[in-house]
Amino acid sequence: MKHAFITGGTGFLGANLIEQLKADGWKVTAMHRPSSDIRRLQALGAEPVPASLDDLDSLRAAVPEKVDAVFHVAANTSMWRGGNAQQWRDNVEGSANIARIAREKNAGRMIVTSSISAYGYQRDCIDENSPQLADDPRSGYLYTKKRAELAVRAEIEKGLDAVFLNPCAIVGKYDTSSWAQTFFMIEKGQLPGVPPGRGSFCHAGAVARAHINAYHRGRCGENYILAGTDASFLEFFGRIAALLGKPVPQRTTPAFVIRTVGWLSDSWSRISGREPTITPEKAALITRRVVASSAKAERELDYRTDLELDSMLRECRDWLVEQKLLETSAAATEGSQ
Repeated sequence: MKHAFITGGTGFLGANLIEQLKADGWKVTAMHRPSSDIRRLQALGAEPVPASLDDLDSLRAAVPEKVDAVFHVAANTSMWRGGNAQQWRDNVEGSANIARIAREKNAGRMIVTSSISAYGYQRDCIDENSPQLADDPRSGYLYTKKRAELAVRAEIEKGLDAVFLNPCAIVGKYDTSSWAQTFFMIEKGQLPGVPPGRGSFCHAGAVARAHINAYHRGRCGENYILAGTDASFLEFFGRIAALLGKPVPQRTTPAFVIRTVGWLSDSWSRISGREPTITPEKAALITRRVVASSAKAERELDYRTDLELDSMLRECRDWLVEQKLLETSAAATEGSQ
C-alpha cells in the first residue's frame, strides 16, 4: 500500500485529492493545524496529524520516513495586502520548509500545487513555455506563488524529486470559500456586478486526478498547467444564476468601476483593519483575461478537460445543497438535471 502525506487536506482541493487517493487504495496522512476541524478528514478516511508549516520540528514529527508521496496542497490565497506578511510565511517559507523535510525524510516524490497565478498577467494564452511574470510584490498571491516554486526548486537542486501543477480556476464539490461564494451572493441577491474578465475553469476532480498521475508519470522539475473550459465571467455567473433559478445577468460592470471600488475599499481597510470584499488585487484578477493551455498535462498526465462548465457548477451546487449550505428551489434543481 502506498502512503501519501498531504498538506491542505482540510481544504477544497485537498478533500477531492484524499477521496481519490483512498479510492485508489492509498494510506493517507493529512496534516492539519491544531485548531482545524478534522471531521471531514476522518470521514474521508485520512489519518489526521497536527503540524504547522512554520514549525520544522512539528513537520519532522508529522512526515513519515520514506513516505511515497508528499502532496503540498496548502496555500494562503488571500488577495489583500493587509495579509501579505502572513502570506509570505505561509506560501514561501512554508513551501521551503515542507520541501526541506520531504527531502530529509527521503520522500519518493513531492507534488506541489502551485497556480496559474505564478505566471502573472499575460495577453496571450499561457503555457509552460510562457515566462513567469509574477514579480510585483503588490500582488501578494501571485508574487508568493512564483517564489514558493523557487523555494522548492532550491531543494530539487539538493536531491528532492518534485513536480509542479498550476491549476486555473477550480470548480467542484467540497468548495465553501472559493467560487462557492459566488453561489451564496447570487442566491442572496448580493452580487454587486459582473466583472468583464475571462478565465479558464477546471474541474476539481480532474485536478485531483492530475496530482495522482503526476506522482506516477510527471517529470521532476516540470510544470504542468491545468486549464479547462474558457468562459467570460458574464457567462460563468449567468450559468450559476440559472442553476439557482435566479435572474441571469445580461451585462458586465466596466473594469474601471470595479477597480475604483477596489481602491476605495482598500483605503477604508487601512482604517478598519478588515479585509474588504473587493480589493485592488481581486479587481485586477477579475477584470483581466487569464486563459491557459493544458496540452502538456493532457499528453503526459492524461489530464481530462472534457467535463463541461455546467457539469462542474452543478456538482458544486448540489454538494452545497446537500450540506445545507445553500438553499435553492426544487424547480431550479430539477430543471438543471
